[in-house]
Parts: sequence; structure tokens; C-alpha cells
Amino acid sequence: MDRRTIGASALAVGAVGLGCMPMSWAYTSSQQRGEESLRAVHAALDAGVSLLDTADMYGPFTNELLLGRVLKERRAEVFAATKCGLLVGDGHIVANGRPGYVRRACDASLRRLQTDVIDLYQLHRTDPDIPVEETWGAMAELVRAGKVRALGLCALDVRAPRRPVVPGRSGAVAAARAASAAGAHADRTGAVRSRPGRSGGRAGAFGGRAGAQGGRGPDAYDGTIRLLERVQQVFPVAAVQAELSVWSPEALEKLLPWCAQRGVGFLAARPLGSGYLTGTLTPGGGFEPDDPRARHPRFTAEMMAANQPLVAGLRRVAERHGGPAAGITPARVALAWALAQGGQVVPVPGTKRARWAVENAGAAALALTPADLAEIAALPPARGSWD
Repeated sequence: MDRRTIGASALAVGAVGLGCMPMSWAYTSSQQRGEESLRAVHAALDAGVSLLDTADMYGPFTNELLLGRVLKERRAEVFAATKCGLLVGDGHIVANGRPGYVRRACDASLRRLQTDVIDLYQLHRTDPDIPVEETWGAMAELVRAGKVRALGLCALDVRAPRRPVVPGRSGAVAAARAASAAGAHADRTGAVRSRPGRSGGRAGAFGGRAGAQGGRGPDAYDGTIRLLERVQQVFPVAAVQAELSVWSPEALEKLLPWCAQRGVGFLAARPLGSGYLTGTLTPGGGFEPDDPRARHPRFTAEMMAANQPLVAGLRRVAERHGGPAAGITPARVALAWALAQGGQVVPVPGTKRARWAVENAGAAALALTPADLAEIAALPPARGSWD
């Protein structure tokens, strides 16, 4: 697989990464099987993927523990990217940007990942109660201490709405809260610290999108850019993670150019539109109750049907490159489109299945033509609210 670089220090990663969240969080918990997820990670590494993207809140903690089993065996092949800044509470998720928490969270992630250094440590969300410079300064100290190689910022949500915790996770939440009360010294819970009485900092799985066609508009990332300018004064940003896909291209307007001008890597989150752009989802097919798409406006039967022209367009491009017989699917075209948006773009599709991990990795070998890109650009914008 071709390599791409992240940040001024030119950290090299495979052109396509692997988002590990679905293995432990947010999607269809009945299908979250550790051994199957391990096979997916190993298959991705075998296919040339190196960037594994996780977070301490996924599970919480179980996703990092899962990847720790992989890193123990194949550390030299892995670019480990994890996140701090969000705590799973009783029915909600709360931001925590206190420097002391950041330091404890990093140490706990290192233990769970079974590694001496985190390649990319990302701030999952900013804390409205703590100046971001304080949080970022604590993260910079971790770089100077040799615990972290580079820092990244997630910009997945313009607003940060409160979201319900996925049903069935009350045991994990209770464990986190108990560890907090006990001082949070255990490995599984070392990063957790409850902050009762807070009013801000809630974060959603999909994020707050608005606009006539469900997009966020050209100014959606203005606040993110101002935030990036602030933290750049403290310590360099190596990478920004934000949503970028055929049906959610808003980052192309300002955020991606900002990154390109400064040599900042761009991790394209949800490059497959949370599965929609793969063409494998049937409108009206339904989702399991704990899958957030079951409650998402773009995943109603009506909106999934209305947005089929996007999938049809990707399928036409795939057919020109040989189609399924050549292993070219709408998913690969969607990922190749993301790769074509700039040399610093690394799409991070999430999956828990080895088959899809290998298919996604294969997108790095698909070169779209100018005609392909023009056809995709001419597709109608996605319909439906992104709230």
C-alpha cells in the first residue's frame, strides 16, 4: 500500500486507515465479537493498513484493550492513534479537558494498548470549562516526555449534542463510575474521573449538522479553524480528524485547505457515510435498536431511498473500472474519492469484519480519473437532516 505522511514531522502511514470504533462501540452490539474484530485488524495490517484509530471511550476502554493484543504481537507495523477528552457517564458523554485527567488518560491508554508510545494522541472534544490551551499544553508535555509522538484534534461535531449511551452498557458505565470514586487506579479505569454537575461538553455519535440539504454549509468549520489556530500557538497540530465523504463534503470548503496549507494531516472520518455509500444497505431494511442509525434522519427508509442516486453514481464509476468482477465496488470508489482530495488525506473507514477491512484497503490502489471525479462532483447533494 502507498504511504502518506502526517504532520510536519512526516509520520508515515498507509494511505487507508482502519477505524476501530465499530468493534466495541455504537454499532450493533450483538455483532461485536472480539475474535472476529481481531481477525479484521490482522487482515487490515496484512493488506498494508498501518493507522489504527481508537479512543479510550470506545467500550469504554475495551477497544484499546482489544488493540493492545494486536500491538503486543505486531507493534512495528502499527501506527497507533487514540483519543482522550470524553468520559462515558450515566446516560450521556461528558468532555473533560483538565490537564491532570489528560496525563492519567494517556498513562491508562498506554497500559491498555501495551505500548511505550502513542503515535498520534487526539483530543476527542474540547471541554467548555477548560481553556483549550491548558488541555493542549498538557498533551504537549506528553510528547516531550516521550509518551506520545504527535498530537491531533478531532472536529467531528460542529455542535456537541448530548447522546444517549448505547443500551446494554450500564455495566461498563457503572464500572467507570466506581473506579472514579475509588481513585481510578485500575488499568481498565485509570482514565475515568467523574465530574458531576457539569452542563456542557456533550458529544454525539454523528454530530449536529444543519442546512437546507442536511449539510453544514461553507462556514461550518470556522469555529474549528479558530480553535486550531489557538492550539497551534501552543504546540503543532499533526492531524485533524473530521468527517469527509461523498455525501458529507463540507470539509473541502475551508478545513481541508487549512490543513493542506500547513502540512497538517487529515484523517477522513466516516468516508463511507456510516455504511450508506457501500451500497449494501437496503432502504427500509431497518437497524438494530442500539444502532444509532436507527434514530438518524438520513437513515430513514424515505431518505435512504432519496439518496440512492449517490450510490448509483459510485456504482457507475466502479463499473468503468471493472466492477465487482475486478473487485471494484462503490465502497472502494468512495474511499478513492477521499484519497483524491489531497495527498495528506487518510480515510479511516470503520469495520469489524475482515472482509470489509481488506476491501477498504484495496481502495488505495484505485486511481480515479478526472472524468470520474467530475461525475462524482456532479452528483446531487445528499438529502435529509444530518442532526
